[in-house]
Amino acid sequence: MKIGIPKEIAPNERRVALVPDLVPPLRKLGLEVLVEAGAGQAAFLADADYEKAGARIVPKVWSEADVVLKVRRPTDKEIQALREGTMLVALLQPASSADTIQELAERKVTAFAMELLPRISRAQSMDVLSSQANVAGYKAVLIAAVALAKYLPMMTTAAGTIRPAKVLVLGAGVAGLQAIATARRLGAVVWGYDVRAVVKEQIESLGAKFLEFDLGVKDAQDTGGYAKELSEETKRKQQQLLGEKTKEFDVVITTALIPGKPAPRLITKETVAGMKPGSVIVDLAAEAGGNCELTEADREIVTHGVTIIGPTNLPSAMPTHASQLYARNVTELLKLMVKDGKLQLDFNDEIVKGTCVTHGGQDVRVSSVKA
Repeated sequence: MKIGIPKEIAPNERRVALVPDLVPPLRKLGLEVLVEAGAGQAAFLADADYEKAGARIVPKVWSEADVVLKVRRPTDKEIQALREGTMLVALLQPASSADTIQELAERKVTAFAMELLPRISRAQSMDVLSSQANVAGYKAVLIAAVALAKYLPMMTTAAGTIRPAKVLVLGAGVAGLQAIATARRLGAVVWGYDVRAVVKEQIESLGAKFLEFDLGVKDAQDTGGYAKELSEETKRKQQQLLGEKTKEFDVVITTALIPGKPAPRLITKETVAGMKPGSVIVDLAAEAGGNCELTEADREIVTHGVTIIGPTNLPSAMPTHASQLYARNVTELLKLMVKDGKLQLDFNDEIVKGTCVTHGGQDVRVSSVKA
C-alpha cells in the first residue's frame, strides 16, 4: 500500500504532513512512502532526506497513492485528482467546509478529519489540535515581545532597574498554558484567566497567578473539557470585569475558543480604549472572529495607542517543529488503522468512527459507519 505526501498549496502554508524521521515507522508497517518533490522544502526538509529515510520522491502523488496525508483541506482540483476509494487524512474543517465534504463523498474518498479526534486518553498521541496549539501559544508570546516597546523581564542595569512587563493570558487551554509558560520563561509577571475554575491549579503550577471572577457559573466546562458557552448576561458581566483588569497589563494574549462556534467576545472596543498606550493584544482566536472586538484577521492595527495583532495559522510560522508534531500525530493514527501493510478500518473504534467524515460515497458525520 502506498502513502502519498503532497506539497501543500494553501496560501502561506509551510507545513508538511510527514517528516523524514517518520518514514521508517511507516515502512515498518509495510507501507511504501511517496513524497511529492519539494513537499518539505518550506519546512526546511530536503527531498534527499526523505530518500535517505526510505521514501520515494515523485512528481505527483495523487494518482498513485492509496492513502494521502495532508495538512490543509484539499482544493477542488486536488479532490478531482484523488482516485476513487483513496483514503485522505487532513485538517478538513468539516464544520465550515460542507462543499469539500460533499465533493469527497462524491469521489468515494474515505476521509478523516484530524480535528474531530475524540478527547480520550488513548488518542492523546494523535491530538493535532493540541500539538499545533502548543506551537501557536509559544509563537504568540514572541510576537507580543517584538511588538511591545518594553522589556519582558526585569532588568537591572547601571542606569537603574526596569520593572518586568505584566502579561495576561485569556483562556487556559493548550495554547493558553503554553503562552503562560513561555511568558514566564521570558521573565514577565503573568496572570491567567479562564471561566473554568478547574484550571486554576494548572495556571499556578506554571508560576502564574489566576485571575478569578465570580460570574455565578457553577460548572463552566463541558464533557469534552472545553469551556461552555455563557449566557448573554454572564458574557456582559465577564466583559465588564475583564475591562476593569486589562488596563493593568502590558500584554494581553487571547486564546478562548468554543468548538464549532464564533470565538467568545472578551475584550470590547471600550476595554481597548481604557488600556495603556503601548499595550499589545495578540488574538489567537482571530480566525474564528476574534476574542477582541477590534481584531482583524492577519492584520496588525493600532487604535488608542494599543497594538492589536490577529494572526491565523501560527503553526505554519514555525513549520519545522509544527510539521514534526503533526507528522507524529498522523503516524500514530495510521498505526491504529494499518495491519500487515493493509488498511483495516474498525468503525467500532471510537477514534476511527469519530474522525471519519466520508466513507462509501456518503457523508457519515451524522450516521453510523459500517465497514
